[in-house]
Amino acid sequence: MNKCLAHGNFVLPQTYLMVKETHLVNMWKKDDTYWGWYIVAGAFMVMAVNYGARYCFGIFVKPLALEYGWSRSVISLAATINMLVYSIGAIFVGRKLDRVAPRWIMTAGAIIAAAGFILTGFANSPLTLYLTYGLLVGLGATGMGVVICSSSVGKWFIKMRGLALGIATMGISFGTMTLTPLAGFINKHFSWRVGMFILGAVILIVGVTISQFLMRKTQPEDYGLLPDGDKIILPGQKIVAPAASKISLKIIFRDSRFWTIAVCQSLIVMVIMSVFVHQVAYAVGNKIGSVAAASSLAAVSITGFIGQFFFGWLSDRMRDPKYAYFIGITFLLCGMVLLNYSVSVSRLYLFAVIYGFGYGCIAPILPILVSDRFGRHILGSIYGLLTFFVGFIGSLGPILGGIIYDTFGSYTYLWMFNTIILAITSLIVLTLKKTQTPQNL
Repeated sequence: MNKCLAHGNFVLPQTYLMVKETHLVNMWKKDDTYWGWYIVAGAFMVMAVNYGARYCFGIFVKPLALEYGWSRSVISLAATINMLVYSIGAIFVGRKLDRVAPRWIMTAGAIIAAAGFILTGFANSPLTLYLTYGLLVGLGATGMGVVICSSSVGKWFIKMRGLALGIATMGISFGTMTLTPLAGFINKHFSWRVGMFILGAVILIVGVTISQFLMRKTQPEDYGLLPDGDKIILPGQKIVAPAASKISLKIIFRDSRFWTIAVCQSLIVMVIMSVFVHQVAYAVGNKIGSVAAASSLAAVSITGFIGQFFFGWLSDRMRDPKYAYFIGITFLLCGMVLLNYSVSVSRLYLFAVIYGFGYGCIAPILPILVSDRFGRHILGSIYGLLTFFVGFIGSLGPILGGIIYDTFGSYTYLWMFNTIILAITSLIVLTLKKTQTPQNL
């Protein structure tokens, strides 16, 4: 009787044990690198240019206000529209990714986002700003965002999923810490219009090139591999991936784990987006130089770079990744408290170091939580749906910050509000139920 045993979460016949030593090939050879690591590298670079460019928007808030006399809330609405478009598009690209390779989704996203940035440089009214940065950049960013990149990586790994996602999402911080100082320098010595053009060019060149060369494969089973780089060679036997199925929305919405993750991530992203958009303007308002203020975004990204690797690595070593998530939110909370007192360059950078390290937990842990609870073969669909809710609530952060500043003439109440939200969220995370059956399929 041909009994079956589980290898990780992939079912193999018992006869496999008899040939394990000769037929289980680890792809980590000097001349044969597991393609999953190329997916990691590609996701790193695509997220670097996508998020690095979008997080530069805060640098252009004050120049836009000075040139056109627009209020902070009017300008911030562009970032809110950007997030809304991004979140709606995530539902569709997530489901599409469960069936096709990511290369064409990313290529289309890079072209649209690049066009949006370049055209934003010609914006001379709130409406054109909303159409170019809000609509076009938001739509393009969907095709290059964490739903596509992290889901692509998550399909190739199980045992090393946290490490792989941690490395891939380091691209978000890498892009921010390289592009924000560049944008700050261009804004100071040239103009915000030139800055928009250069960001668009970077996205077009890097996004299209990387997606076409590195992101052309779907999942390991389609190429005779198991996740993490194991290749099985058995006479007459093929490795077949479970078919990507359409999961019922009714089932998802009845699952308390989905709503716990959605609520926590949504509130955290709302806080993060309000900080990214208004942090530089807040620092400049405290008589901190524009280049130093812009560089504080890079400082957040430097420690976020470290945090993304650390929290990805840590999640592989904890019995439930929600505890790594809790630790990261705690760092965010401490940093948010410090920001309210960051009236000098040294205090601003102290905030950036602590807050940035906590910020590093956000990108890698969400897909890990989703895979752990729902399974990797529908990761794109679930992640895309989550991103819709996260983006919708998160998009309120920039406009909320603008309204609070326009009302009170200060960011103090915004930072206090963010502190309370993070404290509540850290407690909600701990209530996340653990999966009852193995889901890392």
